[in-house]
Amino acid sequence: MDGGLTVRAGVVIPEAELGWRFSRSSGPGGQSVNTTDSRVELSFDVSSTTALNEALRARAVERLASRLVDGVLTIAASEHRSQWRNREAALARLASLLREAIAAPPRQRRPTRPSKNSIRRRIEDKKRRGETKRLRNPPAD
Repeated sequence: MDGGLTVRAGVVIPEAELGWRFSRSSGPGGQSVNTTDSRVELSFDVSSTTALNEALRARAVERLASRLVDGVLTIAASEHRSQWRNREAALARLASLLREAIAAPPRQRRPTRPSKNSIRRRIEDKKRRGETKRLRNPPAD
């Protein structure tokens, strides 16, 4: 990670905007689990980043609102035994979260109407089905 974290084409987070914290991880690790700081916490201030323009920043803050604390997004990774792999996992998770958060909203659905032919076919099928059911009844006296 030389120049920063690439989120998508044109969006690169400078390394200086990423904050790292390391602590002891629970879980597997053998004897070294009590001595190595393999748990990683990656912090990124979404609300004041320079990597995103105004529109993208507003969209990211809105979509990540439930995960932000004072505008800062924190990701913890402790699934691997080594600190290096946990760092890579945290970076990948941050890039994925930001990619989804700044993605363009889906296109609006344009309402369509059924064609006249499809309406006609539907009505004919309904009539045919009704006639079949009517013929099942015993004849009326």
